[in-house]
Amino acid sequence: MEMYENKIEQERAVLVSVDTGEFDVDSSLLELSELARTAGAQVICEMTQKREAPEAGTYLGRGKLEELAEYCENEKPDLVIVDGELTPAQQKNIETITDTRVIDRTTLILDIFAARALSGEGKLQVELAQLKYTAPRLTGHGVEMSRLGGGIGTRGPGESKLESDRRHIGRKISKLKEELAEVRRVRGTQRERRMKNEIPV
Repeated sequence: MEMYENKIEQERAVLVSVDTGEFDVDSSLLELSELARTAGAQVICEMTQKREAPEAGTYLGRGKLEELAEYCENEKPDLVIVDGELTPAQQKNIETITDTRVIDRTTLILDIFAARALSGEGKLQVELAQLKYTAPRLTGHGVEMSRLGGGIGTRGPGESKLESDRRHIGRKISKLKEELAEVRRVRGTQRERRMKNEIPV
């Protein structure tokens, strides 16, 4: 009988950072690269730009953003990962200009937590964090961040899909908070019972 090896397609990622001189950009990109690999991405390019501060609307300055857009058009990466925290507007603008899905460092870290969460409480906590962080970013082109699109930055422990409807997300957040409170209440009751019955832990 012939055996076949299942190969998971790696997402090809470009790492982007603004060097403000406030941190060691090489060390930060190395760490981001390791995080990307942990999430299952293949890093194909790194781009940095020296600036006093990230550009308010697009994170990168015009020249570097055009360079990134040209690279994305030629090389067709699956993902741009920004070494910092993006505002919803910055994310949307970079995605529009590069026509490529964009996530930031926080989204990448939450994605890794989501893939590795084991306990019921842990999964609920990660999904709650993802919803709170992703909700403002689900507008326009950024809707591809939803689990409908799949890929790094879209994984979560639940089966439900993120919707652009803010009210739906608000209800989901409230429900997750209630579920977390119930998990903690049950755990507290079990702890009290063990102590009462003097069961060794």
